[in-house]
Formats: sequence, C-alpha cells, structure tokens
Amino acid sequence: MNQVAANFLTRSFASSETIALLLRREDAPRPQQRIVTLEQVLAPRYMAWLTFENDNGANIYVSANPLRPGSRKRTKECVASVRHIYIDIDEDGDARLAALRASDAVPVPTAIISTSPSKYQALWRVAGFDFEQQEQTLKLIAQTFGGDPACTDRNRVLRIPSFYNRKYSPAHLVAVEYPADATYGPPDFRLDEVAGYSVLPLRRNARKSSSGKHSLSEDDWAWVCDQLAHGRDAAKLTHELAARRSDKVDPRYYAQRTVDVASAYLRLADAIPIDDVITMLEVRRRFELSPALNSARAREIAATAQRMITRRKTA
Repeated sequence: MNQVAANFLTRSFASSETIALLLRREDAPRPQQRIVTLEQVLAPRYMAWLTFENDNGANIYVSANPLRPGSRKRTKECVASVRHIYIDIDEDGDARLAALRASDAVPVPTAIISTSPSKYQALWRVAGFDFEQQEQTLKLIAQTFGGDPACTDRNRVLRIPSFYNRKYSPAHLVAVEYPADATYGPPDFRLDEVAGYSVLPLRRNARKSSSGKHSLSEDDWAWVCDQLAHGRDAAKLTHELAARRSDKVDPRYYAQRTVDVASAYLRLADAIPIDDVITMLEVRRRFELSPALNSARAREIAATAQRMITRRKTA
C-alpha cells in the first residue's frame, strides 16, 4: 500500500469520515469523482487502483474538508465541517512560503505539500471554525501571502502526496512535510487589518469605508509613518501604539509589525538598500527573537515593504 498517501489521509481525516476523491486527466473533458469513506480509500486494492490511474495520466486529489455522510456531490452544501485552513501558492513559491513561515500572523502549518517545482499548498488542521470564519480566513491568508484567490472555497481539493503531478513532463512527484502536529483554532490566526499591508499599496490609496472615513488601522498607519518621518523613537512609538490599540487581540504584535513595516517602507522609499533595511530590522528585534526567526522575519518585512512601494508606483 502507498504508505505516504495513507499517512497523509489518516492525519487529515477521522475514522469513518466521508471524503471526495477527484481524478482529473489533462486530455479528458471532465474529471472522475468518487465519494468514499476514509476506510474505503485506505484499502490496499483501492490504493492500488489510484496508483494505476495516476500511472496512466490521472492527477489525484482529495477534498480539503470531510463531507456529510450519504453525500453524492462535493458542493459547499455537502461539506460537513471545517477541517483545514489552506493556501495555494503557485507564483514566486519559495519566497512566499518563506514569508509565511516567518510571519507571526499564522501558526506553523501542519502540512506543506510540494505540488510542483516552487509551488505549494500549505495546510493547517483546525477545529472551532464555522464556514463563514473559514472562508474569510482563507481569503485573508491568500491576500496576505500572495496565494491563489480562487482557492478560497470550503469545497476545494488538495493534491495527495506520493502521487505524480501529471501536468508536467516529466511528471513531478508530489511531496509533503509536517512542520507541526497541532490543531489550531480561530484565535491562532492573527490576520487583522495590518496583515493587509503585505499586498496592498499605502493605505492613503486604499478604499475608504462606506462612511467615507478611514479605518482605525489606516489612521494608525498614517500616524506611525508621520511620527517615524519626524524622528520618533521606534521602541517608544511601538509601546504607545500598543497602548492605544488595546482592542486588538495582540496589541504588542500589531504595534511591532505596523512600526517595523512602516520603518522599512520609509527607508526603502528613500532609496536605502534593502540589505541595510534588513539589518536595521534584525538589530531592532535581536533581543526578542531567535537569530533564525529574526532574520527570516526581517527579510519578509523588507520584502513586504518593497512590494508596497512597487504597487503604489503602478497604482
């Protein structure tokens, strides 16, 4: 039996749960879909059949969430519960995955699937999410880390590790790693409004609220940029912003990230080399983080600020 695939499925679903399998061929007008229980797909003969189909050109996928018992389709209405939060990264994959790993906004993924060269699906096993929370979180993660915005529905499918991705020649063996063995809840995902700075232009160009007023986070961003531009100490500014925004789930995290992204943005806008900006960020947080995490975080923030500048120039 395919032990890698079996291990992935048993980590992803509970005993007797109903799941959907999708077999898609590049030269076929429509895919095959099978609605089965976990025990059925783990049977040696069923795994052998999937391997045969994969060897003969079929791409093999599984539903990201379990289905209601008795389901015949994989529609949104058939999804029983939220099992995974996920992101599909299909552009600039290595850099975006590194940014995700370094970020404080999301926990450590429970699985990272290498779907093809420099393309990934990152998964978080979760509990306590309703469907609205899940889809909102999926959209925020895709927005923040540059994931595929089309892959934010609860009835999406994932590639199964150890089968080949037949979209390529030669075919790419789908691999997986398990950075964490945990189950997360909504409070573990801190994708508040500041996370949007990673992909949006400077907030003064952002869409205003329906009332025509700026949001509190937009006001924070403008205030922090102004204070830094006038020489305000970053540590004191971080402390003051955290005190002002006690409404945040983690005011200290919110303040640190806002001040650091703004600091990097202003320096890069003044044509300071990005390596110097990274060094500045590393020095600022050197007593708070491990060297490896501090370095990765500094590079991610500098890259975020650089994207903001680029987007603002092209807006």
